[in-house]
Amino acid sequence: MSDSRSHSEQGRRRGRRGEQRMVPRAEFDSYYGRPVIKAPSWAARDIAGYFFLGGLAGAGSVFAAGAHVTGRTTTATAMKTSSLTAVSLSAVALVHDLGVPSRFPNMLRVLKPTSPMSVGSWLLAGYGPVAAAAAVCAVTGRMPRLGAAATATAALLGPAVASYTAVLAADTAVPAWHGAHRELPYVFAASATAAAAGMALVVGPTGETAPARCAATLAAAAEAVATRKAERRLGMVAETYRQGRAGGLLRAARLLTAAGAAGALALGPRSRTAAVASGLALLAGSACTRFGIFAAGVASAKDPKYTVVPQLGERPDGEE
Repeated sequence: MSDSRSHSEQGRRRGRRGEQRMVPRAEFDSYYGRPVIKAPSWAARDIAGYFFLGGLAGAGSVFAAGAHVTGRTTTATAMKTSSLTAVSLSAVALVHDLGVPSRFPNMLRVLKPTSPMSVGSWLLAGYGPVAAAAAVCAVTGRMPRLGAAATATAALLGPAVASYTAVLAADTAVPAWHGAHRELPYVFAASATAAAAGMALVVGPTGETAPARCAATLAAAAEAVATRKAERRLGMVAETYRQGRAGGLLRAARLLTAAGAAGALALGPRSRTAAVASGLALLAGSACTRFGIFAAGVASAKDPKYTVVPQLGERPDGEE
């Protein structure tokens, strides 16, 4: 009896401890510690700036259309102009990163629906002229019907312009981007909305900024929720969003966006100065978001553990 009892107790102890491994754990190291994938060769100033400016332009066209329809003419004209300026600067940044200006028109020779770069090039090629027509008609006061049609078309294309760059980034093998491919478009869209709301607060009269104040609050909340969901999905790769240059930029983005939304909601209706300050904070927060996500992607590509460990289903310390 004593022998059988001791054997059963030992069996229970083994069950509590779990079965012992028969082979050693796989290591997450790479060949001589070198990166497994190539880090993006894009210049941060050009491409992160392109992400930000494209988002501002696209979301700004939606704001411009809303202001146009509701009779907020000063805000509508200013937003159409800012969208044209932003998309022009984003195109300059993209062409500068490509190195050879002729590469951009060459991308329009073929439309590949499976390529985010190809679709995005055609999207910019279609959006730019209608944004220009909307702005020129608004500033000159001529051809109002053409201006209204261009404003509506730019507003229809605007959401895609604001978020397609997230699809472009997520389509790569970069762990911090590809791992968050479901949430990243929502992060970019919310960030773009916050930026456009900030621009409307800066350029629009106080009496016309009520929609922008509401949009800023909703966009700040949506961006925070989407970012948290992205980090949960990324698991250990989310470290790149919290550490180093990316961590500092994204913390600044959260503070600036929250402060801008709160200031717009609480003080914007009563003070033009507060509205402008809140708008600038929202714009800066959106820019920090784009530059922070870009930096997180580069960091995740340079460290091999963020490529290998998630495929092993383990943490770097070996714990499951």
